[in-house]
Amino acid sequence: QVQLVESGGGLVQTGGSLRLSCAASGRTFSINAMGWFRQAPGKEREFVSSISWGGSSTTYADSVKGRFTISRDNAKNTVYLQMNSLKPDDTAVYYCAAAKVYYASSRTEYNYWGQGTQVTVSS
Repeated sequence: QVQLVESGGGLVQTGGSLRLSCAASGRTFSINAMGWFRQAPGKEREFVSSISWGGSSTTYADSVKGRFTISRDNAKNTVYLQMNSLKPDDTAVYYCAAAKVYYASSRTEYNYWGQGTQVTVSS
């Protein structure tokens, strides 16, 4: 099994920045792709960003492109999401996910999920 623990969420004003971290433990050798999803109240969980094992391939939702940056440190089994120019629409619980495949952008491709961290952007 793989355990994922997110951190770095919080309350920030519009235009501010936050950096989310997700630390993986357990059978981390089985992990390849990692990603971030988010779920706002009353809405379905949606894709935010993903990164391949080596970091050479990244994908972003159109709504965050140019504002968010995903990265990973495999030596630390950690993936990051740098969020800049935050907007109230970014308010959601952010979930980290890990997949066994090399690259994954679909929710159904991910095998492991964290518990989530709340991000609230005030106007």
